[in-house]
Amino acid sequence: MSATTRNPHDHHGADAPCTAQQALSALWQQAGLPMQALERAHLHGVAMGFPSSFAVDVAAQTAVAAAALAASEIERLRSPASAPQRVSVDVQHALAESTGYFTLDGERPPVWSPVSGLYACGEDTDQPGHVRIHANFAHHRDGALRLLGLPEGEGTTREQVRQALRRWTAVDFESQATQAGLVVAAVRTSAEWLASPVQAAIAAQELVGITRVADAKPLAWPAHSGKQRPLAGLKVLDLTRILAGPVGARTLAAYGADVLMINSPHLPNIEAIADVSRGKRSAWLDLKDAAASATMRRLLQEAHVFIQGYRPGGLQRLGLGVSEVAQIRPGIVYASLSAYGREGPWADKRGFDSLVQTVSGINSDEAAAFQSAEPRALPMQTLDYCAGFLLAFGVQVALMRQAGQGGTWHVQVSLARVAQWLRQLGRRPVAGQGAPGKVDERVAPWLRAEPSGFGALQAVTHAGMLSATPSGWDRPSVPREPIRPHGFKTTPNERATRGQGAGAGT
Repeated sequence: MSATTRNPHDHHGADAPCTAQQALSALWQQAGLPMQALERAHLHGVAMGFPSSFAVDVAAQTAVAAAALAASEIERLRSPASAPQRVSVDVQHALAESTGYFTLDGERPPVWSPVSGLYACGEDTDQPGHVRIHANFAHHRDGALRLLGLPEGEGTTREQVRQALRRWTAVDFESQATQAGLVVAAVRTSAEWLASPVQAAIAAQELVGITRVADAKPLAWPAHSGKQRPLAGLKVLDLTRILAGPVGARTLAAYGADVLMINSPHLPNIEAIADVSRGKRSAWLDLKDAAASATMRRLLQEAHVFIQGYRPGGLQRLGLGVSEVAQIRPGIVYASLSAYGREGPWADKRGFDSLVQTVSGINSDEAAAFQSAEPRALPMQTLDYCAGFLLAFGVQVALMRQAGQGGTWHVQVSLARVAQWLRQLGRRPVAGQGAPGKVDERVAPWLRAEPSGFGALQAVTHAGMLSATPSGWDRPSVPREPIRPHGFKTTPNERATRGQGAGAGT
C-alpha cells in the first residue's frame, strides 16, 4: 500500500486554495492513519510577507503538521500510558523555516554562486526563451561554461554567459547539458509541462510512496520513558547533501531521532550544511573503499532508517540499493529523495528546487500572476522544504507499519511530484497580498542563537511544536570528520563544540 495525496479540492480553481486542515486530512487518510488523531492538530496563524499565486503557506504548514503529528502517533504507540501529545503549527513559522534563513558570525552566507540563475537565451535564433543554470558546485559551473565554449573557473562573468546563450535555444541547451550530467532547466509554461511525457510519468507516482519491498520481522524499538521525545533511540543514517534530504533527516532529529549524517569526502557540500546538520552527528565515509563499505554495513545493523538522495542507480553500484540494504538490515525503512521521480524519461536526471520550479511552469505562472516580463520564482524553496517534511512524514508512517506488520519498507518522494501537489492545492490572486518584507524581519520571531562548529549560528527553529516534549535539536551542527569506530556515539567535533560552552543537551 502506498500513501498519496490526490487533492479532492482541485475544483476550487485559482481563487480558492484548499485549507491546510483539508490538505492534512487528505494526506492522513491516504496514509491509513487514525483520523481521530487530526483532532490533536492545531493549525493557526496568518501568512504575511510571502506573496505568491501558489498556496505556499498551505503547503508548508501542511507538510510540517503531517511530520509532527506522525511523531506524536509514534509516541502514542511507544508510550500508551501517556496522553497523546498535541501538535501546533503556526503558518508563518512554517514559512520562516522554509526560507532556510541562517547567519554565521552575524553574516548571511551567499545562497547562489555568481553564475547561477536565470538567463534569457535564443535571442539570435527564432526561438527566444529562458534557462536557469545551477552552478553552485564548481564542477557543475565549469561543465556549463565548457558547453558554452567559455573559460572555466571563477573569472567568467554572468555577462559572458548571457552573450554565449544568445545562440542557444532553451531546450537545446537544456538537452545537451542534461546529456553532460549538468543541472540546467529550460523555462516552460504550465501547459507545455502538463502535456509532456515527463510530467505524465510523474503524475502516475505517489506524492509519498510507501512500499513494502521485502519480508522481515518487526524490529524492536528501544524502550521509551514517556518523557522523551517521540523518536528517542531510533537511529537514522542520513546519506543526503542537498537541502530536501537533510531537511527530512533534521526534522526526524527534531523529534528525538539519533541521526548520523554521512557524506563522501570527494563531494562538495552546500553552505547550508551549518543549518541542516543541526541535531546530527556528522562524518564522512568513502563508500568506494572496501573497509568503508564494511563500516557502512556495520552501521546498517544498528539503523532503523536509511535516507539517501543519490541519483537512481547511484547506490546500487555501491551495493547499497534498496534490495541490498534490505538483505543487510531486514526491517529497515529505506527512504529515497529524487528530483523527477523513479520512473519516466527523467528518472535519472539531476535537479534542484529552483530547476523543478522552472521546468514545471511554476516560474511562468508566477510571472503571469505578477505581470512580470521575466519568469518569477516562489518566495522560498518550497519544493525542497516540503519534500523534506513529507519525507519525514513518510518515514514515520513506514516505521509504524514496520512495527505493526513487519517488512522492509521503501519511502519515495520527488521534488517534481511535490510541485504537482503544490499546484493541486489551488491558486489565488496576488492582488492584496502586499510586497515581501525583508526576510530577516519576517523570520525574526523564530530565530535562535545556538552553537555550531562552523561559527556562531543563528537559525530558525522547527515549526512543528509538540505539547509535552518540545521539538528541537540538542546536538550542535559540526563539520564532518572521518567515521570513527563508535558510529552513532558522540564525535570529537561535537565534544569540542560543547566544550567551548556552546553546546546544550546530551
